[in-house]
Amino acid sequence: MHFEIDISNEQSLLSLDVQNLEAVVSHVLRVEAVADAVISVTIVDNPRIHQINRDYLQHDYPTDVISFQLEFSSPVEQVEDADDAGEASPELQPSGRAKGASVEGEVIVSAEMAIEMASRGSWDPASELTLYIAHGLLHLCGYDDLCPAEKSIMRARESAVLGGLGLCPSYPDDDLDADSGTAGDADRSGPAADGGAADG
Repeated sequence: MHFEIDISNEQSLLSLDVQNLEAVVSHVLRVEAVADAVISVTIVDNPRIHQINRDYLQHDYPTDVISFQLEFSSPVEQVEDADDAGEASPELQPSGRAKGASVEGEVIVSAEMAIEMASRGSWDPASELTLYIAHGLLHLCGYDDLCPAEKSIMRARESAVLGGLGLCPSYPDDDLDADSGTAGDADRSGPAADGGAADG
């Protein structure tokens, strides 16, 4: 396994431990059994993520996390073997959909949204931010939450990877109305765009 991880802090609202965030990214990639990855995580405020959400996904509101999958390549024989074997669904496997894959992507998270939403999840903003990062990384690893079945699978993986970090996510306000100008809770991600992007 070889991971290149770049953490960029473009906000001043929340104090960050960059080494801890790098460890979070590495943990998620290891749990998902990713072979190689080039990942950048950028922490911004609400106005900046609102701008990105509007410019790239045509969603005119701030959100918690946006991910851009730049590359995802998985060994073909592995996918065929899994199909032939009729293996259990990804949320039940020890590793997920990105097993053996090479992944390149960007995750952009709002520290300001983490501060706002943390009290609803009964935990601190740093833990909320960790949830956003894990959620964005799972999108890069091939998960989505566009339908109830996929949403359930993604939440199970989210709980598994965060559990390994000693965190237990709660989802108090399932899917707040996008027209309200705020995101829902961390499974808060919206539809994936054709360009491999998903917002949260």
